[in-house]
Amino acid sequence: MLKITRICLASSATITAQRSIALTATRAIDQKWRAAKGLPENPNAFGPLTNLPDYTYLDGRPTPLGANQKRRLLKQQEIASRIVELSGELEFAKQRHQRLKETAESEKQRLIRSKLKPKGYLLLKK
Repeated sequence: MLKITRICLASSATITAQRSIALTATRAIDQKWRAAKGLPENPNAFGPLTNLPDYTYLDGRPTPLGANQKRRLLKQQEIASRIVELSGELEFAKQRHQRLKETAESEKQRLIRSKLKPKGYLLLKK
């Protein structure tokens, strides 16, 4: 019985070791080399194969957009509109912060002016 459990434990340990090894396709690409060359992580994400049409007409007619090309363009338009929206909000926040700073400073100056009033014979001099 003891021999059987040792064999089972030994065989289950080797199976576990074999199952723990996993290779993914993204790690098979040399990421350090691509980063050093200034290339995107995914070679299929950008380039002439993904951005240009699959075919062209010889008479010069425009080719229709592919499904993925149209989806990519719509996504880029959404991102661009979001950037414009957020930059407008950022500009508004900057102006508001400046306005609040100026009001706080003017309030501080008003308090200082109201506290320092001449009294006694100094009031009569004016």
